[in-house]
Amino acid sequence: MDPLSLLVLLVMGTLAGAINAAVGSGSLLTLPVLLALGIPPGTAVRTNTIGILFSTIGSVTGYRREIAAEGRALVPLIVTTAVLAATGSVLLLLSPSDALDVVVPVLIVVALLMVVFQKRVTRAISARRERRAAAAPAAPAAAEQSPYRSPALLAAMGGASVYGGYFTAAQGILYLGVLGAFTGRPMGKVNHVKNLASLVVNGAAATVYLVAHVVLGVEIVWIATAAIAVGALLGGYFGAHLAKKLPEGVLRGIIVLVAIVALVRQVL
Repeated sequence: MDPLSLLVLLVMGTLAGAINAAVGSGSLLTLPVLLALGIPPGTAVRTNTIGILFSTIGSVTGYRREIAAEGRALVPLIVTTAVLAATGSVLLLLSPSDALDVVVPVLIVVALLMVVFQKRVTRAISARRERRAAAAPAAPAAAEQSPYRSPALLAAMGGASVYGGYFTAAQGILYLGVLGAFTGRPMGKVNHVKNLASLVVNGAAATVYLVAHVVLGVEIVWIATAAIAVGALLGGYFGAHLAKKLPEGVLRGIIVLVAIVALVRQVL
């Protein structure tokens, strides 16, 4: 791979890392470059996943205090996302590359709708929760459960994680939509959990791809992975600090814009 291509990947990796920390879907900057360089889709996804993993390392480091404050409440979420992300990455290894052309646009549309209608969904879920609470006997305060342990949230995040392990691009939009809808919290208040989930999912997928590379000889373009990784690590760390300062309206607008661009890229 020539130096100019590596420089482009480094720059795109940096931008992707910042976008992943603030919104998600940074892979939509790096993956098209890999494909434009003539790398086959399956190889490009694997190469990109391992490289972009470093953006989530950087962003989680930037959000370490917020993540630590959640404590053990995030353990079920971490386990669920890890197992189902590994499942998704195995599906990529077994699936024909043209399957991506059908699956990705559908999931991006779902993510976009979740973000656009997040407040309505949140109100509906809150109203249903209040009706159940009114009908049921009062529970002791100690029995109150973190919203991140909700079975509905875990199921939705599990489904999104299968996609994340399969393709990785735009998974952050899915996670923000799910977390915002099921916790009732503003997107800026769940962004740290989104970044942690992205790290777990990308890490699980990268592990599967590394094992497949060693055992089965599955191709990964390591020089391209390295270029993306260096940029993504820097972009992820500084992007996390930027994301904390963005108002929710701005964050939502960026998400919608990125989702539309992602959809156009996949359809056209």
